[in-house]
Amino acid sequence: MYKHILVPTDGSKLSVKAIKTAAALAKTLGAKLMGVYVIPPYVPPVYGEAVIYVPEVTPKRYKEMTAREAKNALAAVETEAKAAGIDCKSVSVTADQAWEGIVRTAHSKSCDLIVMASHGRRGLSGLLLGSETTKVLTHSKTPVLVCR
Repeated sequence: MYKHILVPTDGSKLSVKAIKTAAALAKTLGAKLMGVYVIPPYVPPVYGEAVIYVPEVTPKRYKEMTAREAKNALAAVETEAKAAGIDCKSVSVTADQAWEGIVRTAHSKSCDLIVMASHGRRGLSGLLLGSETTKVLTHSKTPVLVCR
């Protein structure tokens, strides 16, 4: 069935549910688990005339901060995999949109299932806020299991 499961995380409590589900499923199927954390690219601040001054984050500082966030978020995947006794690798990738990084990683790492969380927003809030899960469902050729 599934042999290589990708679980995206953003470090939120909601993503922990998907991590637990992915680890349990991987254990049951004898599959490997891969965690992914998507980092937005560095964008230098642009100032106008009527802007409040905020100290600039340098590209080096941005890289350090995002690497630390990725490490912390991916640690949850590795901890859950270790507790389940399954093989796990983690990767952080840079992408303009989180869904792009998730889909690209699933393809490049030959994952055959993506397990991810969803807020379950419907109606106008879902339309206005958008949903990374919906975008992954729309653009991925890899099957997606959505946890709520």
